[in-house]
Amino acid sequence: MPSADPAAQRLLLDLAELDQAADAAAHRRASLPELKVIAEGATRIDDLSGRLVLAQAEVGDLDRAGRKLDDEIDAVRARSARDQDRLISGAVPAKELENLQSEVESLARRQATLEDEALELMERRETADAAMARAQAELDAAMTEVDRASTSRDEQFADIDAELADLSGRRTALTAGIPQDLLALYERIRGSGKVAAGALTGDRCGACRMGLDRQSLEEIRTAAPDSVQRCPECGAILVRG
Repeated sequence: MPSADPAAQRLLLDLAELDQAADAAAHRRASLPELKVIAEGATRIDDLSGRLVLAQAEVGDLDRAGRKLDDEIDAVRARSARDQDRLISGAVPAKELENLQSEVESLARRQATLEDEALELMERRETADAAMARAQAELDAAMTEVDRASTSRDEQFADIDAELADLSGRRTALTAGIPQDLLALYERIRGSGKVAAGALTGDRCGACRMGLDRQSLEEIRTAAPDSVQRCPECGAILVRG
């Protein structure tokens, strides 16, 4: 166990305070609510982008089908008009008249069927348009939410990083006054995930807040002032007043 001047040991309390502040800042940085919003938002954006692509593809398919159907309707109408003109002209031979009238009726039925299909296609197009608009609106909202969260995250990151930089600078200056063997012990304890130093207040360890038994307390209090004492409960360096 190293020994150190009591004044140097008391510096450990300031060091532990700085380290706890740095740990708290690092925890805040890693657990910002905005990080969850961004992560979940990115997943949602991917999903909505896929939905939008599918909706756009469906609209495109319906548009192509609509144009093809319109062309077919126009062709039927044109042929029907030609046949009607021939009938009206009276120039159709008698033996062809019945066939021509039958074709006109067939073209009328075909036109009616095609126009029904066009109406159904228009209804499907309206439904697809609405789905595409919803996907676009939801995607825009999700992107806005992620952008807003990203801006907030970056602002908080900047503040926390500045705080961590300040704490790191103060830590460097403070550790310059602590003997290397004492500092090495402190760092080893801290590396195990524990508070590495605490003040002994009454019978209580300032690191783990546990009360010491009477025998341990007596041994620590009667030890040489420059001896480094450790809490029997948590192993932290106990700094006596």
